[in-house]
Amino acid sequence: MTNEQISHDENLHEHYNFRADKGQDPLRVDKFLMNRIENSTRNKIQQAARSGSVYVNGFVVKSNYKVKGNDQVQVLFTYPQYENLLVPEKIPIEVVYQDESLIIVNKPAGMVVHPGHGNYSGTLINGLIYMFDKLPVNNNHRPGLVHRIDKDTSGLLVVAKSESSMTFLAKQFYDKTTTREYLALVWGNVENETGMIEGNIGRNPKNRLQMKVFPENENGKPAITQYKVLKRYGYVTLISCKLETGRTHQIRVHMKHIGHIIFNDERYGGDQILKGTNFTKYKQFVENCFKIMPRQALHAKTLGFVHPISNDYISFDSELPEDFSSVISKWDKYSRNSQNYF
Repeated sequence: MTNEQISHDENLHEHYNFRADKGQDPLRVDKFLMNRIENSTRNKIQQAARSGSVYVNGFVVKSNYKVKGNDQVQVLFTYPQYENLLVPEKIPIEVVYQDESLIIVNKPAGMVVHPGHGNYSGTLINGLIYMFDKLPVNNNHRPGLVHRIDKDTSGLLVVAKSESSMTFLAKQFYDKTTTREYLALVWGNVENETGMIEGNIGRNPKNRLQMKVFPENENGKPAITQYKVLKRYGYVTLISCKLETGRTHQIRVHMKHIGHIIFNDERYGGDQILKGTNFTKYKQFVENCFKIMPRQALHAKTLGFVHPISNDYISFDSELPEDFSSVISKWDKYSRNSQNYF
């Protein structure tokens, strides 16, 4: 089977293609793919191998094949057509505001925005189409969506209720005229009170589950994040971030780029003790914070844009969710009681 035939098989709806790094140590192909395909499972990859749908350098391989440097690895998955995933589900959704044009929702951490690989149900979209009839569909067959936030990021999203509203709102996001402010708790004592981070963001070639900052104009898409320090706790800092662009994982990647990974951001290494010592009491304190908020400390707090009908600028604000505010309270108390350590 040629690469072209692989890509156009009508029964195979997901096609992933990776080249192993030149220095890749021999690694089972199922583990290799697990490290690169978000929300996949080893069982699903092994099923694909058993059905003859995993290829290395154009040849079918078994799941125990050892990938080596420069190997070209391809896998084909089957899953229901996207339209078949759009099943209305009765899911609790906090609607902050709605009118004839749009809906503002406050998404909880842990909820995926739309169905996709590994998340076929229980998404925000499944809940919205249960609550609201005939939401317009965008070019990716996603009802009402003009933007999104990560699964484990909490906060505000706007959803369009009509075709004209979708077009009007989508243009504002494209033109970068919306206002989006996030709160983030990051590792380390951020040096400057305010700052701007610029850097093209693209897929990390060494870890396809991550994004990374590339030198200007080399790869990726331009991205700009403005940040401001709100409170310092010694080993961590609470900041606000305003987006001038909206790239995947933008704040998470930009903050890592300047050496301040978001607290408990597992994907980018923030689930380790990156600042401070490992003495028992401090380690236990940090681990307790991780348990209270088992996700990255990032919240989409403010959202503003021009209304599609009135043409007035409107803005919405949300409170920190309980897990985030509890962790802030713990750090505040810890820093006040431990000032001599900083």
